[in-house]
Amino acid sequence: MRKIVYLWAILAMSISSFIVSAQTVDEIFAKHQEAMGGADKWSKVKSVVQSTKFTVQGMEIQSKSSILVGKAFRSEIEVMGNKMVQVIEGENGWWIRPQMMGGSGEPEDMPKEMIKVSKNQEAVGSVLLNAKLEGNKIDLVNKEKLDGADVYVVQITKKDGDVGTAYVSASTYLVMKFAAKVNLGGQVVDTELKFSNYKAIDGLYFPFSMETASPMGGGTMQVDTTSIEINPALDAAIFVKPVKK
Repeated sequence: MRKIVYLWAILAMSISSFIVSAQTVDEIFAKHQEAMGGADKWSKVKSVVQSTKFTVQGMEIQSKSSILVGKAFRSEIEVMGNKMVQVIEGENGWWIRPQMMGGSGEPEDMPKEMIKVSKNQEAVGSVLLNAKLEGNKIDLVNKEKLDGADVYVVQITKKDGDVGTAYVSASTYLVMKFAAKVNLGGQVVDTELKFSNYKAIDGLYFPFSMETASPMGGGTMQVDTTSIEINPALDAAIFVKPVKK
C-alpha cells in the first residue's frame, strides 16, 4: 500500500510540475508579447522597409529589406560596389548574384533549400511571436544565465520538425538570443543570433543590433539597423523576377 501511495505521489508531482510549466510558458509568452508592443499593434503591420549596416572583418556592407508581411520579401545588399538581390514570394524565390559571390549577374531561380531558409524573412516581429502565429509548439526547457543575466530557455518546434531555441530575458521578456540548425544544400550548419539595443518604432519594439558568426569564418558579424519604416507603400513590381538580358 505504501508503495502504491508513493507512486501516486510521484505521479501527482509530475502532473503538477507539467501544469506549472505549461502555465509558465503561457505567462512568459504573454509578457513577451506585451514587451514587444502588443498583439493588436503587430497585427496592423502590413509592410516594413528596414535599412541595416553590416560590419564584418572591418568591412561595412549596406542592406535594405522590403517586406510585405506574410507575402513577400526583397533584400538588396551592396558589397564593394556590387549589388546582390534576393526575393522570396510565397513558395518561390529568385536572386541576382554578382560573379564575386558565385553568381552570373543575371536573375536566377533560388534553390529550394535557400527558399526554405529565407522564407521566414516574410515575417516581422520576434521568433516567438511568429512561432505562435504559425501554430508551432513552444516549450519551456530551463532557466539559466546568459551573459550574466537570467533567461528563460524556450524551445520552438516547427510543424516540419525543425527545432530552434529562444533565450528570453527574465527581466525585460525580450528575446536575447536564438539558436538553430539550418540545412544549406545538405550541409547542416549551427546558427546563433544575439539581439540587443531594442528601440520602439510606433510603439513596436525592434532589436537595432544583432550579432552572429562571420560568414567569412572566424570572429563575429555585427548588424546594426539604421532605419525602420512601418506600413510604407510598396510597389508589387519589385518582387517580380526580371527577364534575363
